[in-house]
Amino acid sequence: MSSPAMTGVSPMRAAGRRLMRSRINACALGLIVMLVILCGVGPELSPYEQSQQNLELKATNPSLSHWLGTDPLGRDMLTRILHGGRVSLEVGLLATAVAAVIGVFYGMISGLAGGRADAAMMRVVDILYAFPFINFVILLMVIVGREFWLIFVAIGAVEWLTMARVVRGQVLALKNLEFVTAARASGAGFWHIVWKHLLPNVTGPVIIYASLTVPGVMLLEAALSFLGLGIQPPDASWGVLIREGASSMETYPWLLLYPGLFFSATLLALNLLGDGLRDAFDPKSMSQHQA
Repeated sequence: MSSPAMTGVSPMRAAGRRLMRSRINACALGLIVMLVILCGVGPELSPYEQSQQNLELKATNPSLSHWLGTDPLGRDMLTRILHGGRVSLEVGLLATAVAAVIGVFYGMISGLAGGRADAAMMRVVDILYAFPFINFVILLMVIVGREFWLIFVAIGAVEWLTMARVVRGQVLALKNLEFVTAARASGAGFWHIVWKHLLPNVTGPVIIYASLTVPGVMLLEAALSFLGLGIQPPDASWGVLIREGASSMETYPWLLLYPGLFFSATLLALNLLGDGLRDAFDPKSMSQHQA
């Protein structure tokens, strides 16, 4: 088989083709797209508001009027699940994007600078790793208060650390190669090398790690919400709904079952897609798995 370079196919397009060859990857991507559309559009099309209460109705089983039933306050569960999914996906995607931006540039600067600067920057990462995550969240809430954007700050402040280490490792392997040496010899500056030579070459590993970070971020948000430190009422995320369902699972099991199914399906699809992206960008990894 001819290589992508010989046939004129870009590495990104070649990786995309390898990704979609697998039915599992295609199904995972389709499920993610479907969930994003449902959570993005569903609450707007629902005849109920996510916080609309009907105290006379209370908690009811699934019916034609309420497909997934209602909670003890008479709120439609399907609407709440879709709205909660929108919040959870927003947190997962935006916090991962923030972590990726910070981690990529921190790691590239550290790896390319080398020497004492690299050592000092990595010691900062080690110190931040040692700080307990829950204590950091509580400290932010004491200083700022319970704000929605704190979730992005708190999670982003933790997740970028590993991204920085991943990118630094890639840069250390790249910076002594011929194309970077040639750029330096031609008089290219520090930022020119970062933008034109290093960033394009770390895109694959960054995409792989970011795709695997999104489900981890969603789990962190769910854990925070389950502990009462995350999304606050009247807003809801899947973590909030699972917490509410767990408190009444013996009486109203559907309150835990349906949010849990949506959350589990999303995490499974994201993890499968992340594994597929890793194999697509690293064919050697795929051949090792098959062996």
